[in-house]
Amino acid sequence: MLNLAVVLEHTAREFPDRDALVLGDTRMSYAQVDAEANQIAAALSAHGIVPGDRLALSCPNLPRFPVIYFGILKAGAVVVPLNILLTDREIAYHLEDSAAKAYFCFEGTDELPIAKAGLAAFESVPGCEHFVVITADPAAGAPLKEVTTLAEFTHGRPTVFETVPTSEADTAVVLYTSGTTGRPKGAELTHSNMVQNALLANRQFGMDSSDVHLLTLPLFHSFGQTVQLNAAFASGATIVLLPRFHAGAVLEAMERERVTFFAGVPTMYWSLLTYEAADRHDLAGIARNLRISVCGGSALPAEVLKGFEERFNVPILEGYGLSETSPIATFNRLDRLRRPGSIGLPVWGVEVKIARGDGTECDTDEPGEICLRGHNVMKGYLGLPDATAEAIDEDGWFHTGDIGTRDADGYLYVVDRIKDLIIRGGFNVYPREVEEVLLTHPDISLAAVVGVPDDRHGEEVKAYVIRKPEATTTEDELVAWCRRNMAGYKYPRLVEFRDRLPMTATGKILKRELAGP
Repeated sequence: MLNLAVVLEHTAREFPDRDALVLGDTRMSYAQVDAEANQIAAALSAHGIVPGDRLALSCPNLPRFPVIYFGILKAGAVVVPLNILLTDREIAYHLEDSAAKAYFCFEGTDELPIAKAGLAAFESVPGCEHFVVITADPAAGAPLKEVTTLAEFTHGRPTVFETVPTSEADTAVVLYTSGTTGRPKGAELTHSNMVQNALLANRQFGMDSSDVHLLTLPLFHSFGQTVQLNAAFASGATIVLLPRFHAGAVLEAMERERVTFFAGVPTMYWSLLTYEAADRHDLAGIARNLRISVCGGSALPAEVLKGFEERFNVPILEGYGLSETSPIATFNRLDRLRRPGSIGLPVWGVEVKIARGDGTECDTDEPGEICLRGHNVMKGYLGLPDATAEAIDEDGWFHTGDIGTRDADGYLYVVDRIKDLIIRGGFNVYPREVEEVLLTHPDISLAAVVGVPDDRHGEEVKAYVIRKPEATTTEDELVAWCRRNMAGYKYPRLVEFRDRLPMTATGKILKRELAGP
């Protein structure tokens, strides 16, 4: 028997008084988190929730997220974390698709009224039986009429609860993919998937109870949920929560709490690198405490990696994974040579194959699809057997849809997404390669490259670019520079300057919005 809640329960027994969660002046011990999660579980059981029921959760990086997350697991139910930026229509889709029996929803703010959208969605899905609003102030009344607050839901419930036994193959969490093509699909991750990946993260990065994590990655996403929340709880570390990423707030928290571990996506590192007020902080002190920083989610441009490490004197370990793989699949290692630009080596218990279209393995440095097999691969897509069969073949290989290569020493590299590949006049153009070259231009801060329809070549290469402050490079000048620095079929003929680029809540650039329908 195995339940993901063990990562909290064991630590609460071992280190009951240790700080588990920190948010500003608020500090919660492991004993407090466990007790409040028990109240959630007891309340769910009293309201008829049974093992296997799926329960949705919309909440930013606040202490209530872990409390509710583990409370759901303790009740033997399945957590369905939702992106806090979803509209009411999108929330309704997720509630209906997951057959959620209950929905915990943060009240939100004037700028982002999450509960208002959440309630509208809940009311449109008859099968969802309970709506519980999480108030910013736990003692506050309901922000909307005739809704139950979390405090009311758990009032009088015991702080002791016997966790419902679950099997290691039972679903623990359903993580919805971003839906870059078609409607979002729910990846069913088992208790075994999640526990093993959390323990793997600790093994991979040498983390223990002395570590202090800064968690600004959204908890509804697999990266922050596994590599930080579950891994930190499994090791007895302390988590410093930041509900919203801001470079200044990150540096301030690193100073104040003596953070030892930071995980981010490339745009976070870019923001820290370009933050003009960084020198107001004790960067030397931050570097002394910051033992390790890791990057995932998408490719980290070489210029950003180099610039960040020079400015902050902290190495970045790059890795790779997906929601469907719990998520860790490959990573650079502390005990091996780190190769910037590489996603490292397969982690313990995971196999990686670079495959041609016919399934045969590619030669060294030959591009092919990255396929993964191991304990980290999901059970399947919820309610979608055909999509599951298409993604996971008969031999258990999960087909990622990413193009990669493997060098002579076994190090892996992501070339691009198969769906992002640009075919210009019969030649393959990998956007990431073009973006890497663009970022070596002295006036360019950030770039995203997409293919746009073209009558003559089928597709044309277009670059969306953010210039550095005070830069004056024109479109014609940049195109001419690209022509000198790239092969004739690769360089962008079209350039559009932007003040910002559209991004997901996890910091990935939304290329589909740039490319259009």
